[in-house]
Amino acid sequence: MPGAQEPDPVSTKQQRIAELAKQAPPLAFTSLNHHLDLIWLVEAYNRTRKDGVPGVDGQTADDYGLSLLDNLTSLLDRAKSGAYWAPPVRRAHIPKGTGGDTRPIGIPTLEDKVLQRAVVMTLEPIYEQDFLDCSYGFRPGRSAHQALQALWQQVMDLGGCWLVEVDIQQFFDTLDRGQLRALLRQRVRDGVLLRLLDKWLNAGVLEDGELTYPEAGTPQGGVISPLLANVYLHYVLDVWFTQAVKPCLKGRAFLVRYADDFVMGFACEEDARRVLDVLPKRLGKYGLTIHPEKTRLVPFVRPGRGPGAAADAGGPQVGSFDFLGFTHFWSRSQKGYWVVKRKTADSRFHRAVKKIAQWCRQNRHLPVREQHATLTQKLQGHYRYYGVIGNKESLQRFHYEVVCLWRKWLSRRKRRGQTAWSRFLGWLRVFVLPWPGMRVSPCAASP
Repeated sequence: MPGAQEPDPVSTKQQRIAELAKQAPPLAFTSLNHHLDLIWLVEAYNRTRKDGVPGVDGQTADDYGLSLLDNLTSLLDRAKSGAYWAPPVRRAHIPKGTGGDTRPIGIPTLEDKVLQRAVVMTLEPIYEQDFLDCSYGFRPGRSAHQALQALWQQVMDLGGCWLVEVDIQQFFDTLDRGQLRALLRQRVRDGVLLRLLDKWLNAGVLEDGELTYPEAGTPQGGVISPLLANVYLHYVLDVWFTQAVKPCLKGRAFLVRYADDFVMGFACEEDARRVLDVLPKRLGKYGLTIHPEKTRLVPFVRPGRGPGAAADAGGPQVGSFDFLGFTHFWSRSQKGYWVVKRKTADSRFHRAVKKIAQWCRQNRHLPVREQHATLTQKLQGHYRYYGVIGNKESLQRFHYEVVCLWRKWLSRRKRRGQTAWSRFLGWLRVFVLPWPGMRVSPCAASP
């Protein structure tokens, strides 16, 4: 047909893989690597971020793209022949919150990212047929806002619940590789792909000039890591909770998981305590450990209904919990009903303010117009994630903090002391910072 758009060969192959996986859930795929061809790798390259920090080889996307087809052809030959060598992952540490705790993150090379993306594109259609609805993290068409919406809806449907808030200690560093390989082989037995996965799991870690080879875990930050984490917790947690735990409970229960962050809600306190007792044993069987201080049972019952709950004790300090950067708590709606509301968690709020302060200090020499453009982007990004209904006060407070920090560091460009507010407000009439009034996420639940 004239003018008709030709079908995307990569999407067509992925659709075929998904159909086979859906038709035969117990089927283990023994031949998948034939999908890895030059067209597949070109698409993987196009889907790979080009602005990331270079890996141990120092190669940038611009350098790699100068001879793109030659480089991808060589990469394809090495991957299929077994000659591909997984380079060490450069490790950096990023802050987890306002304290001194940091989270290790791996920085692979660009070529490694491209090959990992190609393997993810092959495996994802299979596991998307297996993953359960309670899983939201790093999956196509699913987001953190959808996880928050599902949590809000299920808590409201139960009229409050006993909630188990769980924190897994260093999940990406303690994941049992032997168990992961066994779980992967339930669905994937292609020798080329399994060999590549083994090489990535055994790749060294370069930190402060020292090369080490950890015996457990997968480097957080690699393109393949989120998929491996979802596969691992799908079998270890999701399937176990759905098929083994829920049928044995007295009341209703639910699980909401985003990568390695998850919460479980129970209508019955006895059920919640039983699961909380057995959960460390279940995770310990697969090499995982629950943080004893950050894991707790929260009586998140609607005020006035649960034991010991005051009739009007619905503030965030009573029966509240944090999930995906939000503090969830009971409060009155405008019509006087008890509803679950959410506000930016204190740790996330202070971390965001600290990042703004650091940026303003390091870039105070830039022209005001450039500073305004970047701060506008940062504010809009903050609003897009935290702009849920009921969180307007936190967003306005964040806007105020950004305005104060911008004034502070603009004043440091001269030796006259602080810029007068009257003068600075005149600047703000020209360089307007976006206000969070109507920037509410469409994925947010309406209480």
